[in-house]
Amino acid sequence: MVTLDLHHVASPAVRDLLHLVNHPDFNRAQQQIEHLGGCTEPVRLTGQTTTVDTTTGEVLRAYTSIEEPTGSLLTACGNRRASRCPACSRLYAADTYHLIRAGLSGGKNVPDTVRTHPRVFATLTAPSFGPVHNRPTTPSGDIRPCRCHQLHDPTDALLGTPLNPTTYDYAGAVLFNAHASALWSRFTTYLRRELAARLGLTQKAARAVLRISFAKVAEYQKRGLVHFHAVIRLDGPDGNATPPPPSATVTVLTDAIRAAALRVRVAVASDAIGERELTWGEQLDVREIAAFGTDAELTDQAVAAYVAKYATKSADASGTLDHALFCRPCQGRGATLLPHGTPLPCTACNGTGQARPLPRLAVARHVRQMIRTCWELGRLPEFADLKLWNWAHMLAFRGHFSTKSRSYSTTLGALREARRTWRSEQARTHAALPEPDPTTTLVIGHWDYLGTGYSPGAALLAAGVWHRKELERQFIAEGGC
Repeated sequence: MVTLDLHHVASPAVRDLLHLVNHPDFNRAQQQIEHLGGCTEPVRLTGQTTTVDTTTGEVLRAYTSIEEPTGSLLTACGNRRASRCPACSRLYAADTYHLIRAGLSGGKNVPDTVRTHPRVFATLTAPSFGPVHNRPTTPSGDIRPCRCHQLHDPTDALLGTPLNPTTYDYAGAVLFNAHASALWSRFTTYLRRELAARLGLTQKAARAVLRISFAKVAEYQKRGLVHFHAVIRLDGPDGNATPPPPSATVTVLTDAIRAAALRVRVAVASDAIGERELTWGEQLDVREIAAFGTDAELTDQAVAAYVAKYATKSADASGTLDHALFCRPCQGRGATLLPHGTPLPCTACNGTGQARPLPRLAVARHVRQMIRTCWELGRLPEFADLKLWNWAHMLAFRGHFSTKSRSYSTTLGALREARRTWRSEQARTHAALPEPDPTTTLVIGHWDYLGTGYSPGAALLAAGVWHRKELERQFIAEGGC
């Protein structure tokens, strides 16, 4: 047992850690933190669960969070974003990898024959809203000077920022992000029509013999605009279990994608900014995905790893924030309504609706201007449905970062359920409990949310767990055993 005069320890985190280490049941507290694998913001729950044999009424197992050293049960936050929780985001990336890979090579209840279906990897980008600093290349791959006549380093903060901020179309950029999901939805509609036309079929006849399956992720470019990476595959009418007709080839799919992307238009009208027509950018990349084991660069494994990497990123990768900016007490309205409907100015934000003044945000000037544009357009009634204030920190993009069609492959939910089942079986075996009979076993539980995060001392232990696991992962990646 550690015996130190805690009053002489300056750091509150160290004092709390020493209190925790001296706890009679410290091993259990450490076991909980180890089980979370370095999660930075665990969810704290209070409650109990009881397992009962319904035939005899015997209590097979009882658990209550009061028995825990901290009085609560810790569970992983499960956050997708690496900026918020590296440990949980790594698990999310692994699940995404297996989901994408199953739709390309089979497995996870997807037949192996799916690898013979036509499939491509497509990237749809945003159009230009004004020239920006970049690193153009020659046909041979050499770096050319930017329009500003400089050779930018890959880490140069100027990359992606406008050459002339006064003429850059910030309103168009924000509206593109806000309508990116709508652009994708219309793209899939036009893609089905283009495929039917190229196969000489009506749309109804095409649906009877052909189905489009896809999985996509969103990525922020340095200029703060969203583009989509998508695995697009052709299946038979029953999804991944049946092949498409022989006439549905990779060439047909590629041509249909290019034609569909050119047709997509979303009209936006406003008295303040006039009429706009939002489209995809000219940079459209469509490449066939080769089978695993070939010498091609774009294989099943490479694509799955590429998509999984971007699934855990957020808007903060472009230099913006990973938390909302609107004032939560008034929900960004700037005022709260009394029961009789009288508006009462919010005292938390002084009626501005902003949680923090924009000039004080620790972001680059380009990002701050996009956020300011979100705030200005969000005041207009014609854009109220876009909820630009709520999504200003995402630079107006409010869609899901990773989505898939119904028949592409397995689901993240199914992968998580399989992992929960495996962990429950491991815990049951470790506790030497008999295998429960689902027909005669009843689990009764009641849980309440207590909060998130560790105590300062437990946070130090969690950081140590994450650091050790990262070293182990790097050691294995470098060929260790």
